This record gives sequence, C-alpha cells and structure tokens, in this order.
Amino acid sequence: MKHGQNLEAMSLDAGPRETPEHAPRRAHRFGWLRMLGVDAVLIAGSLVAATMLHFADGLSPACREVLPQAVALLVVVRLVTLVWLGLHRWSFHRSGIHEAVRLELASLAGTIVFELLRTLFFMESLPGQVVALEFFVTTTLLGFHRFAPRMVRQWYLDRQRANAQGSQRTLIVGAGSAGDLLLRDLLRERNSPWHVIGLVDDDPGKQGTFLNGKPVLGVLDALPELMKKHRVTQVLIAIPRLSPERTRHLLSLCRHQSVSFKIIPASFAYLDQKITAAMLHDLSPEHLLPRDAISFDHDEVHRLVTGRRILVTGGAGSIGSEIVRQVAGHSPASLVVVDINENELYLLVRHLQSRYPHVPVHSVVADIRDLDRMLRIGQEFAPQYVFHAAAHKHVPLMEDSPEEAIKNNVFGTQNVARMADACGAERFILISTDKAVKPSSVMGASKRLAEMVIRDIAVTSRTTFCAVRFGNVLGSAGSVVPLFKQQIQAGGPVTVTHPDCTRYFMIIPEAVGLVVLAGLGGYGELCILDMGEPVRIAELAANMITMTGLVPDKDISIVYTGLRPGEKLEEVLMSEEEELTQQVRNRIKVARSPAPPADFQLQLKRLDRAARAGDSHDVKRALQDLIPAYTPSKMPGTVAKVLPAFAPVKPSAAEQNVSA
Repeated sequence: MKHGQNLEAMSLDAGPRETPEHAPRRAHRFGWLRMLGVDAVLIAGSLVAATMLHFADGLSPACREVLPQAVALLVVVRLVTLVWLGLHRWSFHRSGIHEAVRLELASLAGTIVFELLRTLFFMESLPGQVVALEFFVTTTLLGFHRFAPRMVRQWYLDRQRANAQGSQRTLIVGAGSAGDLLLRDLLRERNSPWHVIGLVDDDPGKQGTFLNGKPVLGVLDALPELMKKHRVTQVLIAIPRLSPERTRHLLSLCRHQSVSFKIIPASFAYLDQKITAAMLHDLSPEHLLPRDAISFDHDEVHRLVTGRRILVTGGAGSIGSEIVRQVAGHSPASLVVVDINENELYLLVRHLQSRYPHVPVHSVVADIRDLDRMLRIGQEFAPQYVFHAAAHKHVPLMEDSPEEAIKNNVFGTQNVARMADACGAERFILISTDKAVKPSSVMGASKRLAEMVIRDIAVTSRTTFCAVRFGNVLGSAGSVVPLFKQQIQAGGPVTVTHPDCTRYFMIIPEAVGLVVLAGLGGYGELCILDMGEPVRIAELAANMITMTGLVPDKDISIVYTGLRPGEKLEEVLMSEEEELTQQVRNRIKVARSPAPPADFQLQLKRLDRAARAGDSHDVKRALQDLIPAYTPSKMPGTVAKVLPAFAPVKPSAAEQNVSA
C-alpha cells in the first residue's frame, strides 16, 4: 500500500506530464530560435566566403586578426535587423513577395549599420568590397533558407498531382488577378485533382511570362493546339464576368476536344479579392445567353410588395413558384398559392413556411376552370395583387388536345380575371408568351386570346390588368435545357427540331423579377420583356455537349427531327400592330395592341361550345376567326423530314476578338 502511495507521490512531484498536443506549441515557441541559429551560421559563412573570394591569394595578417571580431559584429547586427522586421517568425508555406521585400530591406539595413560600425571600430583592414560582396551572398543564402522549402514543397505537390490517379491536366483561361489567386490556391492544395499545365491570355504583354511558376502558353485562339499538345482534360475559366459572346467563342474553340469546364462565380468582384478552388462551379447554359446580366433595385420591389395581400395561380410551376419565392422575401401581408398539382404545392409551401416563417402562406388546391371555386377563393382571401401563371404551355401536346388549351388558358384566365374584378383586386398580372405573336400553335393562340380576354374585362373593371409577355426561360419544366441534359446523361442522341431554329431565353429569376416590376409598376396593359438576342438551339445543344467534356457528333450525336406541329423556326415578341412601343425602363417595353373585336363575347361563346364538345377542327376555326394572324399547323401524324447533321458555326468577328 505504501509502495503504491510512493509511486503516486513520485508522479505528482514530477509535475504535469507533457501531452502530444503540447509538442506543436513547443515547436512553435522555439522555432524562431532555430531560424535565427541557421541565419547566424549563414551570415558568418557569408562574410568568411566573401573575404576568401576577395583575398584569393591569401589573407593579410591584419585581416586575419580582425575577421573573427567582424564576423561576431555582423552576426549580431544582422540578427537584430531580422528580428526588428519580424523575419525571425516565418511561414514556409505562405510567404510571398511582401516577405521577400522585407528580407531585402533587412539585409540592406544590416549592411549599412555594419559598415558604420566597421568604420567606427577601425576595421579598415576589412575592405568595403568584402562588405558589398557579403551583402549579395547573405541576401542569397537567407532568401534560399526561407523560400527553398516552399519551392521544394510546391514542386513535390505538383509532381504528386501530376502522377496521381484521376489527375486532370488543366489550363487556366485568364492570367489576371483572378487567375493568379486561383492558381495560388490550386498550388497550395495537396489533394487538388487539377494539375495545372499553364495559362492562356490574350494580353500581348503576358505572353511568355510566368505566374507562380506556371507559363502563359499563348492566346485564347491557341487553345485547341495547346490542349492537344499538352493532353489537357480540364479548362478553368478565371475571368470575372466573362461575357456570353466570349464564353460561346471559347466553347466553339474547344468543340472538338474532350475537356470539362469550370468557371469562377460571377460575384468574384464582391468576394473581397478572395477565391478558392471550392468556389469553382460548372459552366452552365446561363453563361451563354447573349445579353448582359440584369440588376434589380430590391428596395423598389420591397416597396411594391411589402404589406400587400398577394395570390399566385400556377404557384407550383416553374414561373409561379419563382414568383412566390421572390414575393415571399419582401414580407407580404399574406401569400395565397393556388395550383392543381397538390404534391408540388405541398412541397413548395413547406419550403416557404420554413424559410419565411413570418409570412402567412396559404396553399389552395383548385382548378382555375371552376369559376365558382375561383370566386370563393377571392372572397375568402381578398387579394390585392393577382399573378396568373397557371397555363398549359406544351405546344405539341396542346396541338393534340386543343380543347384543353382553350378551357385552361382562355376560360381559366377569364375565371381568374373575374375573381380579381369581383374581389376588388388592385392589379392583375397575366404571364404571357412570345408564342402569342402571330401564333402558329393552339397554345400560342390561346395565350393571345387570354391577353384579349383580360383587356376586354379591364374596360369595365376597377382592377388594373396587365399582360407581361416574354420568351423561354432556362430550366423551366418545358425548356429544352432539362431535356438536353437528360439526353446527354443518357449518352444521346440530342434531338433538335431544325438547325436554324432560334428562341429567346432568359433565366427564371431575372424573368420573374422583371414580371413583378412590370406588372406592379402600372406601365401599361401589355408589357414586353427585352430578351436580348435569340439563341440558336442547335448551337445551344452543341455547347451543352461541349460543356460536359464531350464532343458533338462524336461522343454525342445531334439529330434533327424536323419542326413539330405548332412550332415555328423563330419567335418574335411583337406583331406589326404592336411595333409602336415605348421602353419605360431597363428591359421593359410597353406596347399597344389592337382592341378585341366588337362581337368578341359572341365569338368566345362559340369557342366555348366547340371546346366543351371536344371538336378540334371547330376550335381551330373559331380561333382563326378571333385571331386572323393565327395560322394552324399541319395535323399531327405528318412525318417530319430528318435534316443533316450538325455543322459548327464559324464565330463572328466580335466573338473572335477576345481578350482575357
């Protein structure tokens, strides 16, 4: 028992045992002593070496006598200057140009002080040439001592990445500040999958230079040759806010190479000049839209929405759900989401309630074709703003079932508009489409008729009615982009209707943001969003294949199926009657369209009877009488001509003139 007590006492007397986690602290605490110790040896050796080099035929007795004193004095002076400038604490992994400048200053200051003391202590037997030579030798050795470990580590990590399984040989597009920061992070990252071969940039002054040890290999137009020569499999785009024209030009250059693409975020300019590889994301179709990004005044939207009672039909759809999300973020008094799709409606409302718990959100399962149900909803919730996004939008399906398009898009719109009028809503906003202009499809004709319906009701209503017309949105349920993604993932082929087919595109958040501003701004009865330039669908398909690292018509084939019933080669946003437009603000135009005919209500009744009877031919004839510009397509069942394979388009002169 005493023996055990003695052992315990001995262990207590010995004090606390050092745990493994104390070791790094001790190493950090005394690391600067080792640093200065090595520095002292290098400084002493530098002076001795400089003296031996100067006195190649042997030292004079006077110089031999004063040399030990000079070495001791020099070591003290230089160590003091190093400590004074904080160079005794050194990061071998993070040191850079600023530390190198401080090291030069410390070396120069030490030489000046030593020269003054040498004169003061009568060390004339040690010539000034030796002091000058010592300055260069010491600076070189101290720099090597501090920077060599980092250079060796970077070289080792670079070799490790190059030989690692799954390593991707990488080129960085852009040798500016963003490319520099991105490259620095990649070189520091031990487990980075990207082995950087070099950079490309169109700046003539950067050609042949090096950035963090990696060469600028050429200009952007040399990408195909460089990728083939260096077996590149990954391209990282490090140009902030790369324009769509330059992005498309870049993809056209790489179209015949199997490479993947990633890009820094467009918000790089707001990241306080910090960027890491983790911020890189895949190049997406949004980067290809031929127009500048749209910025919104959120304070203006907040003033329009906050404290208002809002109802959205089709709230679970692509456009409707984005309207709901944007509106919910501006604290409306209440938000009513109406849709027939109960599952998507449930999921959306759950999301809203968790993200915006302060907003009263009401989910209503209802069919807009039921007028009585719509009137009861309006009476119960008394909305001040009504966004009507519910519609059948699929062109070929509506060609097969034209009566359903009429019931939903025309008379469903009429029901919702009557509800807004009956409950005294302040504003009614209809989501329309460019397919309503010179319609060739039942869907387009039904949306044009919906525009006419709300205009007819507006004549006698206190509610302000507005239709907002725009083209396709990327990523919506009916967009070609999700279809192309599925086809590419399945290994192809990617199906395109026609090589010359073009469409207007806008991303959903931007389109909805403009819809809210246009609809609630009170600008006019028909607002048209500026969609930029139309996009060639065949080129979009080829670019999407290229973005995934595959080669169009080699890895993934593009097949042309011919235009489907109701489809047009190209869409327009305005008819000739609507050409007299006024741009009231950025991206929003107001058009004046012809008024509905005098017998509009009688013709609507005829259309209603045809739709209820399911008479497709009578529906189309009634549509032609109501909309003279409507030209029905061929009846379903005709075989479309299969067109030749995709031929890449030569970039325009503007697209070829690229500067990184």
